[in-house]
Amino acid sequence: MDRLEPRLEYYLRRAREINELKMKRWMSHPGYRVGIMGGTFDPIHYGHLVAADTVRHEFNMNSVIFVPAGHPPHKNAYRITAAEHRYNMAVLATESNPCFWVSRVEVDRPGPSYTVDTMRYFRRELGNRYELYFITGADALLEIFNWKDISELMQLCYFIAVTRPGYDLLQLREQAAHSRELLDRVRVLEVPALSISSTDIRWRFSQQKPIRYLLPEKVEEYINCYKLYSLPH
Repeated sequence: MDRLEPRLEYYLRRAREINELKMKRWMSHPGYRVGIMGGTFDPIHYGHLVAADTVRHEFNMNSVIFVPAGHPPHKNAYRITAAEHRYNMAVLATESNPCFWVSRVEVDRPGPSYTVDTMRYFRRELGNRYELYFITGADALLEIFNWKDISELMQLCYFIAVTRPGYDLLQLREQAAHSRELLDRVRVLEVPALSISSTDIRWRFSQQKPIRYLLPEKVEEYINCYKLYSLPH
């Protein structure tokens, strides 16, 4: 990875140090309820951050842990940005929120990034003192019965499906209707900012179109420094 320009290098070093402190604080917390927000975060944007904070507030959570995927098994249609870049962008984006921190568990783990492996990890690390809630988009949750070891996964955590206003929930309800266990485990939450899309942001960068107010300024600066989306994905 090329060297960052000094100011951004300082910001990233400070953000990573703060992230480590937040992680140690929450790992030693007496417990209650925590959200695990998985995704490629390519790049992370305000839609992700608003969704996480809305979930944290609505479900009275201690914290939300962002988990950038290392090698997502379902994302083969486009060239995914290197995991270390996506981790760094997530750390920069979450620095100012004391209830957000970023985990490297999938970045550092070899092989495909399966949700069940990640939730096993957090259950081992946090023990039974926390209720675990996996936060994902409603579109992703439609494929839940194709996820690895789904029966075990439903024992490890609850699911929060975040949707944009006006999203048709019929398919999700039909899926849940076939499984009483899933019906009991899924909560749905509408989040207006989810109309922001990582796909659209990557396209805007590649076409040199405006992206201000779609993602944090330090993330924008990081992307420009490395020219992450100069070419269409």
